[in-house]
Amino acid sequence: MHGYEMIQELDSRTGGIWRPSPGSVYPTLQLLEDEGLIEVTAEGGRKSYRLTEDGRPEAETAAQNPPWAQIGEDTMSQVQDFRDAAVGIMGALKQVGFSGNAEQRQKALEILNETKRKLYAILAESE
Repeated sequence: MHGYEMIQELDSRTGGIWRPSPGSVYPTLQLLEDEGLIEVTAEGGRKSYRLTEDGRPEAETAAQNPPWAQIGEDTMSQVQDFRDAAVGIMGALKQVGFSGNAEQRQKALEILNETKRKLYAILAESE
């Protein structure tokens, strides 16, 4: 596969929950190549990657417990709820940004900063 195809495949296998960036995929591919686990062929200006003989057992071991297998239906539903909420927030923020006066924009900024703090506090509570 090409690197971009790998990104699309991970996105598909995780139902859109995990879509790694090229900035994380390509350095990882370089590392795997350096370790002799994959080999690269260039065709028409695009690089394709495939497992080497040494890489095949590593891939088979990793395939026994892929990260996307741990994503249940409840997680998928919750991720969609998060996305819907985020899209709604961005829409409201856009309206305040374009239609609000300076005082309203300042108030919105304070709410966003407070929300960010509260979200991080949720994570701190579980530790």
